Amino acid sequence: MPNRLAHETSPYLLQHADNPVDWWPWSAEAFDEARRRDVPVLLSVGYSSCHWCHVMAHESFEDDTTAAYVNEHFVAVKVDREERPDVDAVYMEAVQAATGQGGWPMTVFLTPDAEPFYFGTYFPPEAKHGMPSFGDVLDGVARAWTERRHEVGEVAGKIVTDLAARSLAYGGDGVPGEEELAQALLGLTREYDATRGGFGGAPKFPPSMALEFLLRHHARTGAEGALQMAADTCEAMARGGIYDQLGGGFARYAVDRDWVVPHFEKMLYDNALLCRVYARLWRTTGSDLARRVALETADFMVRELRTSEGGFASALDADSDDGTGRHVEGAYYVWTPARLAEVLGEEDARYAARHYGVTEEGTFEEGASVLQLPQDAGVADAERIASIKARLLAARDLRERPGRDDKVVAAWNGLAIAALAETGAFFDRPDLVERATEAADLLVRLHMDAGARLTRTSRDGRAGANAGVLEDYADVAEGFLALAGVTGEGVWLEFAGFLLDIVLDQFVAEGGALYDTAHDAEALIRRPQDPTDNATPSGWSAAAGALLSYAAHTGSTAHREAAEGALGVVKALGPRAPRFIGWGLATAEALLDGPREVAVVGEPDDAATSELRRAALLGTAPGAVLAFGAPDGEEFPLLRDRPLVDGGAAAYVCRRFTCDAPTTDPAELARKLSR
Repeated sequence: MPNRLAHETSPYLLQHADNPVDWWPWSAEAFDEARRRDVPVLLSVGYSSCHWCHVMAHESFEDDTTAAYVNEHFVAVKVDREERPDVDAVYMEAVQAATGQGGWPMTVFLTPDAEPFYFGTYFPPEAKHGMPSFGDVLDGVARAWTERRHEVGEVAGKIVTDLAARSLAYGGDGVPGEEELAQALLGLTREYDATRGGFGGAPKFPPSMALEFLLRHHARTGAEGALQMAADTCEAMARGGIYDQLGGGFARYAVDRDWVVPHFEKMLYDNALLCRVYARLWRTTGSDLARRVALETADFMVRELRTSEGGFASALDADSDDGTGRHVEGAYYVWTPARLAEVLGEEDARYAARHYGVTEEGTFEEGASVLQLPQDAGVADAERIASIKARLLAARDLRERPGRDDKVVAAWNGLAIAALAETGAFFDRPDLVERATEAADLLVRLHMDAGARLTRTSRDGRAGANAGVLEDYADVAEGFLALAGVTGEGVWLEFAGFLLDIVLDQFVAEGGALYDTAHDAEALIRRPQDPTDNATPSGWSAAAGALLSYAAHTGSTAHREAAEGALGVVKALGPRAPRFIGWGLATAEALLDGPREVAVVGEPDDAATSELRRAALLGTAPGAVLAFGAPDGEEFPLLRDRPLVDGGAAAYVCRRFTCDAPTTDPAELARKLSR
């Protein structure tokens, strides 16, 4: 019989709807039930493409004996961290403070007042590798609750007090300047892996936001080292197994330092961020590899993540059936020489094995290899490789596909809108711009209410029940601003303004700091507030960037001052932890450059207008904003009082309250928008 999760919109929660565990969704009613029964709450947090979440579910939550014990002694609450990032953030902070590490599945035991007192992540069914069994943990917690309630209360109270005392000293004395950004670059250089690209050791994550900072820093200062680190990292990732050499798109991370073996789940946010980085790398260098990867990644998102409503699904699982009935990580993606031969024949199989690094011993498990592009494979026959790739892709399509989490997350769709709009504009792919516009339409129709308040998720055309958090408002505004610049449709600037006004009203604290949840959001044991970029730009960094762009478009002092106030944290953290505040550093680069405000006026069908518009789109000035349309057009504030020049199209460039003379020459405009 289905439990209380059967009517939820989250695919992750629905995966647990038939568990024998009597799960509750996060709700006041669940904690009321714990008070009524006088039992603790078992909080389990995960997400649908999380491999170890599936493992623990199969081992423990689908086990009748374990479920019976849980149901007798606890109220069990299941949370999708992607639906409730605020709940996840608050309890993850507690887990990390108590244990020094965190991850998913996250397992936390709470009092009926939602105060945590015991923590963990994955627990196995039998004790191993120094971990207690889940049954022992459940028994120990239940006994402590019954026999040592006073101790439990003291522990919970101390944890909540300690969390409340963890103030965020972010050094809001002014904005980051040349010195802080130079120190951040030096810090990245010290952590850079000059042999393999990227930063740090294994596991290795795509450093999307740090790459954006490096590209912008190069554009503003001409620092060749910054560009080299970005370009070499992008090439190493694109050649590695972390990139899907057949179908495009990136996996979440590589388990090794060489980018060879991925953790195979594919997330929308990674692919949106990386698509934009590769498109901008092409804009800077003209790299054929960057162009190919940007377009393949965009096509992957449209082909495999786009929903029937026009939005983009959250993720693809790492696991799928390997053909024997076993659900195995990476089964959809890996190859052996024998499987190549089955599809290609012996001769082409040998050629493909050399080209993609497939060996008898394998690079993954059980002699299988993840496809990559080794540097030493030699010059490839492009036509032959295209044929091989098409045949392998067709054969792979016959395998069982990984599961898809098809909920639409507002923030991640905002990132995808920005990436697809820019990639479509750069490479003359109007279909990609159209897909971005359709996703934006969905967000307006389904995720925004009449007061422009956002709902975080939807699924199958049905809005979820959870309020948007700061990253939703910021990333959706970022997507709308990018779409406005690409399409010339000022309504997207207007919608971005509605969202950013709510940021100013609901998320700003004293001194320019930002909260992750709105002032009127559900009160948790601590109000989350994290400026560091992790898998995605923090809401804080993303809001600073969107506020700055909107201010450049409109001249709004309030939005610019809010952006500058938020960037105080970058002044403090940028020199010390540049890998974890890359989007903030990228926004600081835009602030130092102006950012530049570009208005292109002219008749829409005029070739001269199109040439100026393209020169503006391809300009590398960090954070530059673009408006184009008819002279004195009403679509954008930047078009006001901008006449034609000698009856023809013209471009106006301003920065820091100073404007250059208008130009009708695309080459001159390009020079104005470079260093």
